[in-house]
Amino acid sequence: MEFSEEQVRDILELKDRITQQIEKHKEEIESLEKNLTVLNVILKQSSFTKASLLEASTTSSKFESPIPLTKTSDGSVIANAYVTPEQVSIILEEGVGLQPETPPFKSFFVERIIGEMKKKDNAEAENGKIQRESIIDCIINKNGSKIREIIIKNYRQKERINEIINTAAWSLSKMIDNSS
Repeated sequence: MEFSEEQVRDILELKDRITQQIEKHKEEIESLEKNLTVLNVILKQSSFTKASLLEASTTSSKFESPIPLTKTSDGSVIANAYVTPEQVSIILEEGVGLQPETPPFKSFFVERIIGEMKKKDNAEAENGKIQRESIIDCIINKNGSKIREIIIKNYRQKERINEIINTAAWSLSKMIDNSS
């Protein structure tokens, strides 16, 4: 079977397009696999919130029930997270007295986790993708010198809720270990 020059050109173009699509999808799959690996590491290091609690809460516009943050070593509740469309409020349990200076709160949770989200938001604001008022913000309310509540405003993306809650639970758990 003979093909005309034009048909051969068309076949070569089609082959090139298919090859490009394969490469594009390979890159996307590699990126997804890297993200999944990072998420698995975070989940292994943090206390685990039942997926059923998170799934139930992400479907409603305002969450009624708190999401407990538990200590990794014994499973005791350290704090409760309350999620609204505007913010995540993490309220420490009575009797959990932690200083904001206790590692790894500032270095890991505030600077690395929230700080990286803030960097991305600042870049998006610079590019005009979001308003300056929409940049993520972390407010620490204290009772004397102890943390009473951590408020994360403008988390903007549902994907960030999981990361914020899990890394907060891990950080608070480590802070308790470090202050003992």
